[in-house]
Amino acid sequence: MQPVFVLLALGFMALLLQSQWDELQNYTWRIDLRWLATSAGAIVAAWSVEIVIWRWLLRTVGSQLPYLPAARIWFLSAIVRYIPGNIWQPLSITILSERRGVKPEATLVSVVLYQIITILAVAPIAAAYFAMTGNWGVLTELLAGAAPGLIALTLAPVIIFIVRPSLLIELVNWALHRMGRPRLPIGLSRMTLIALMAIAIADWLIWGIAFCSLAFGINEYAPWQLWALAPHLIVIYPVAYAVGFISFLTPSGLGVREGALYLLLAPLIGGGGVTVLALAMRVWTMLGELLAAGVST
Repeated sequence: MQPVFVLLALGFMALLLQSQWDELQNYTWRIDLRWLATSAGAIVAAWSVEIVIWRWLLRTVGSQLPYLPAARIWFLSAIVRYIPGNIWQPLSITILSERRGVKPEATLVSVVLYQIITILAVAPIAAAYFAMTGNWGVLTELLAGAAPGLIALTLAPVIIFIVRPSLLIELVNWALHRMGRPRLPIGLSRMTLIALMAIAIADWLIWGIAFCSLAFGINEYAPWQLWALAPHLIVIYPVAYAVGFISFLTPSGLGVREGALYLLLAPLIGGGGVTVLALAMRVWTMLGELLAAGVST
């Protein structure tokens, strides 16, 4: 069934591009190839870090894959996440890893842990940003009074899992038991969890740099504007990505991520500018994933 899923994924990606094409076509582009090259390099670096995190988690659950086969599986599975349902990428990773001798339970647990840890890693980034800037985008006035409580609520899951990292494993094993699968003898120490979250935070900031570089590559800004906007663009992208991921409403957070970017960035770069930038980042990333998947085939 894998070729069918790949064809479905390509079909949905084509539909997404078609739905966004008019907005992108009507925009007056100002292209700076140096910034675009920086963005592309940052995306490749971020993907490389993600594979490192996943392989570490695979070792944690008692399995392992060499880097190049793991990278091939990672890129081949990336495009199927555009199929509605949000389960196809983990399923694809599990099937492809099983062909390499990795137990399905181990792959599934490693992917679940990866998703949990990387999403949790956004919380410190978001908390620091909102506490230091007070910028909640178009909702700043509405949320000003509730900001301390929202920041504390954002950090709460991170603190809970750092204080008791075994809770994360207990939740995963409980889910395996409910699915009729054997529990895995996983050991996740506090230091390992902190190290993985630190790497995940670095990975998110690299993604933010890719987003920021793309913004500077398709818009013309004065030097002082570059310095003023860069911290916002770098931090807000991972926050919006996490919002899109945990929404579970659309494939790959389509629409939700772009909506979050609009809410947080519209006061800074204007509604039209952030709309085009959000759509451009979506297309830019999809093209990169297609190229990486093609090379990995």
